[in-house]
Amino acid sequence: MVNILALDLATKTGWASKHNNYFCSGVQDFSLQRGESPGMKFLRFRRWLEELTAISSYDVIIYEQAISGRTANANVAQTAFGFAAIVQEICAQNAIEHTTVHASTLKKHATGKGNAKKAAMIIAAKEKWPDIQIIDDNHADALHILDYALKTLGGANV
Repeated sequence: MVNILALDLATKTGWASKHNNYFCSGVQDFSLQRGESPGMKFLRFRRWLEELTAISSYDVIIYEQAISGRTANANVAQTAFGFAAIVQEICAQNAIEHTTVHASTLKKHATGKGNAKKAAMIIAAKEKWPDIQIIDDNHADALHILDYALKTLGGANV
């Protein structure tokens, strides 16, 4: 069994984990508080991920590939790329493999359509996991990322 942490990297990071047949998921908010510098969200994300990887021995961390170009809001892209760099650094320090999944690949896996909107991803998550209260689109995406990883990297379904 592969121990996997799936992340949807954003200011509100969705996460889902399967470790030793134990499953958990949620959303971690790294929003800036009044008067904080922009770097604080990166410090909070690093501390959170370091704590998470210290508690559980993950074999792989998978996250949605950061977007770039004209479709990306500059702040959203900066956060995603910054968080991705932190993931890669922590993986290197702890001998954890990491990989990404392209957004269109994930959407096709979850809904059958590579251009699915956020609402469709949430609906697909609610249908696939009716016993889980889906918090938001970040949570839904993280669940889909974990499901994708389990199917492509090995292991049982979520």
